[in-house]
Amino acid sequence: MNNSLTNTVRLLGAGLRALLALTLVTGVIYPLVITGITQALFNDKANGSEIKADGKVVGSSLIGQAYNLPLKKGQEIPEPDLKWFQGRPQNGLGTNSINTQYKLILSGATNRSADNKELIQWVKDAKAAVIKDNSVPGYTVKPSDVPADALTSSGSGLDPDISPEYADIQVHRVAARNGLSVAQVQKLVDEHTEGRALGFMGEPRVNVLELNIALMELVAKS
Repeated sequence: MNNSLTNTVRLLGAGLRALLALTLVTGVIYPLVITGITQALFNDKANGSEIKADGKVVGSSLIGQAYNLPLKKGQEIPEPDLKWFQGRPQNGLGTNSINTQYKLILSGATNRSADNKELIQWVKDAKAAVIKDNSVPGYTVKPSDVPADALTSSGSGLDPDISPEYADIQVHRVAARNGLSVAQVQKLVDEHTEGRALGFMGEPRVNVLELNIALMELVAKS
């Protein structure tokens, strides 16, 4: 009986020591080491790829934002603020109707098939709006000029980037709305165009938030 009790106490003691040791290693030491490495080597990515303007965090380079005018009385869908570069459509985003304590945006895709009538209408409406909004005196956007990313939502609805082609057809409108020359705005687009990752993965892209911050700074100087 005494031997059984002694063995039980010894096993419990060994288990407790193992628990404390593993808790210390995996719950304290390992997280601190990994956090230290990521902060030292990948500080920007480890902190959410934050983008700052005037010393304040205004967003993340990984999450797209909407650039809309304030809602008018009785208006349900906001109109785009055309002095800014616009991102991709966000038809897949949902709204929070359960936990209304917080103002949340639910990320998601449209989940519509290619032959879905609603999706087809969304694309037609988006194309008409892109042509109308970006055609200014002396410059007309042709239907063939409108790239696919200007008409369709991404899988998350929060794509932060647009194609250089979509940015290019917005240049004349942005220049006219902000009292800038086309050359000035086109230079901004060129400076913020990133190539394929490692030279062969993905497509060239323009981060809309970073581009609009640069635009705001250029307007402030003008």
